[in-house]
Amino acid sequence: MSTEETRAWTGPSAPERLNLLRQAKSIAIVGASDKPSRASYFVATYLQSSTRYKVYFVNPVVKEILGEPTYPSLADLPESPDIVDVFRKHDDLPGVLEEAIAAGAKTLWLQLGSWHEDVAKEAEAAGLDVVMDRCVKIEHARFHGGLHLAGFDTGVISSKRQILA
Repeated sequence: MSTEETRAWTGPSAPERLNLLRQAKSIAIVGASDKPSRASYFVATYLQSSTRYKVYFVNPVVKEILGEPTYPSLADLPESPDIVDVFRKHDDLPGVLEEAIAAGAKTLWLQLGSWHEDVAKEAEAAGLDVVMDRCVKIEHARFHGGLHLAGFDTGVISSKRQILA
């Protein structure tokens, strides 16, 4: 779905998203890429270098990303991920949801530009929290003083205290 008027589902508020990020200990990136030009690679480098999360990469084709092994599916992870961060096309989202539920994930997080109301409703019915059309990296950095509300590094050094997560 691409128009705002067709969006009936309402996602978590900013404080609720902050709480999801604070509670999480692990993030599985589904559709992770080893190509530096891809958004998932950029997010992965940020999560590895700037957060305390255990980051898992899910990609059935690539063997390693950023020095870490990849897993062919969520079922192959050594633990249930707290957040499943999805970089997959729209038609793949129902299958990713099924895997996330089976893997015991707590939150399904669809990246910028990704919106699927039926998947969101099914995920919530299965007990998962859902975030759509938002970037984990941008949200984390924004909550921790590194970004302007629009998602860009402001370059401003401030004496404001960061929100610790």
